[in-house]
Amino acid sequence: MGSSSGETLVFVGTYTKSNSEGIYTYRMDNATGRLTQIAVVGGIVDPSFVVLHPSGNYLYATSEIDDFGGENVGAVAAYAINRDSGELTLLSEQTTGGTWPCHITIDATGRWVIAANYLSGSAAVFPVEADGSLGEAACVVQHEGGSGVVIERQEGPHAHSANVDLANNHVLVADLGMDKVMVYELDGETGCLNPAATPSVESAPGAGPRHIDFHPGGKYVCVLNEIDLTLSSYAYDSNTGAMTHIHTESTFQGETCDQPSTSDVHFSPDGKFIYSSNRGHHSLAIFAFDESTGKLTFIEHENTRGETPRGFNIHPDGEIVLVGNEGTDTIVEFRRDAETGKLTATGQVVDVPMPVCIKFLPL
Repeated sequence: MGSSSGETLVFVGTYTKSNSEGIYTYRMDNATGRLTQIAVVGGIVDPSFVVLHPSGNYLYATSEIDDFGGENVGAVAAYAINRDSGELTLLSEQTTGGTWPCHITIDATGRWVIAANYLSGSAAVFPVEADGSLGEAACVVQHEGGSGVVIERQEGPHAHSANVDLANNHVLVADLGMDKVMVYELDGETGCLNPAATPSVESAPGAGPRHIDFHPGGKYVCVLNEIDLTLSSYAYDSNTGAMTHIHTESTFQGETCDQPSTSDVHFSPDGKFIYSSNRGHHSLAIFAFDESTGKLTFIEHENTRGETPRGFNIHPDGEIVLVGNEGTDTIVEFRRDAETGKLTATGQVVDVPMPVCIKFLPL
């Protein structure tokens, strides 16, 4: 997806634990990579993750809390996007029916928004109304079952992300606490999540699956594991939701640091490379992806020029990569070599309090 105007709106979800005001909007010049802040919306606590409607007219955000409206629940918010000013106008808020919603996604039709509740281990589906607002949850699925082997992190289910496959048939929910990826059929008429024929795929004990990305061709999916610091590739059948493990690689490759942890993962738009962020090590791990076998080959680590890289994203054109360093309150820009997959810092750095999630909207 290119940009006819040569500009892109960049939306940044943050934690408001420090001096963040909420969700920040930047205008990016695609040629120079220059970022200019043009708007910020407040009135929402910890809007850590955001997603854009396929039309580009609406944005949806989690509020990663457990006390919305005085109840023991988190929330999601819907906003209308002003493409000229970058301003966001609140349309609605809804409870997620669980606590600490940390991830949000939308199906390809733009009819259903899905949020993952980390602390309570559940996923909620919301209907998108005609005006872009969100209705009450049409479905909430609660994960059940035994805890993982890392007791201090896996004492119960912890749904960490939800992703709709490229065929818009299934939703994969990575549950860090259960060491499983739960697989659901998405009912396009009701929004219900129904267990697939193979309702879950087990990760290695103590892996802690966190984030997921689908290969652009739709035949593979990769799962980033937070606790054992690995990236796993699977063959994927969009008709059944079946996942078949192919290969697992360490994202740290023998490197050591204080408090190691993975955070985010993205394929390049051409599907030839995949990138993951390493907290503690303050790096992106770069892998080549073999589209014929689904295997991963480690290339190198790229320092993120800041601490605790959380969310990052690759522009749809494939050249610019923005990395949010939560620990040092910065977003750092890199240029990506499409042939080698390697990254080069451009020197462009903007100050953003506790950035967590970055989304691009080409204009």
